[in-house]
Amino acid sequence: MSPDGNIGRWIPLESNPEVLNEWANKAGLVVSQAQFQDIYGLDSELLAMVSQPVKAIILLFPISNESERRRKEEDAHITAEGQHAIDPTVFYVKQTISNACGTIALLHALVNSDVTFAPESALAKFIDECKDKSPEERAKILETTPLFADIHAETATSGQTSVPTNLHTDLHFTCFVQAPSPPSREEGTPVAPGDMRLVELDGRRVGPVDRGACADFLKDVAKFVKDNYVAHTASMHFSMIALGPPVS
Repeated sequence: MSPDGNIGRWIPLESNPEVLNEWANKAGLVVSQAQFQDIYGLDSELLAMVSQPVKAIILLFPISNESERRRKEEDAHITAEGQHAIDPTVFYVKQTISNACGTIALLHALVNSDVTFAPESALAKFIDECKDKSPEERAKILETTPLFADIHAETATSGQTSVPTNLHTDLHFTCFVQAPSPPSREEGTPVAPGDMRLVELDGRRVGPVDRGACADFLKDVAKFVKDNYVAHTASMHFSMIALGPPVS
């Protein structure tokens, strides 16, 4: 999906664990640490099939006029009224490249997880370049570096479906992570479970969006998606993929 005022246009990524794992591996994720896997449904029985602990969740959802209206209204409210404080160490990058939402979601999932990346890899270099940069400055770095554009192009053409000739899409990726509620994150200070927050990271938004207290990350994301995404559309074009322990 295109951001407001986009630069360039990439081939859309397929919402497929194999594609996301290929992207992550090319970008520098140490594969023995974590892998992406399908979440087959939002019911408890299907959630129980997901390897734990889940580090991040990527959602593909359909864009509609109604969802766009709600997005803009919520962003305006956050800008005017504020929201629950976001952990300042949460990594967030704006999306300025059309159809780059898959790469943006992957960056949000991987950089905000407790995984390490191979030295000199695209991810390691990008994180180093983005230190102390604003979300907009990080977007500029993403626009100008060929590292992720090349990886995105390679993985976008390796999925199970053929590459579309029309690159406009009404599907969009967003990412969910959990983070401590500020100012609880201090060096050497443990964070109580009740202090964790659910945070949504979408490069088209005004910034990271707080989604409330987080007691059980996977279940809390499933409930939020069911109540705030699925409930507002008759479309079946949803896909959820979790980043977690490698599947044996």
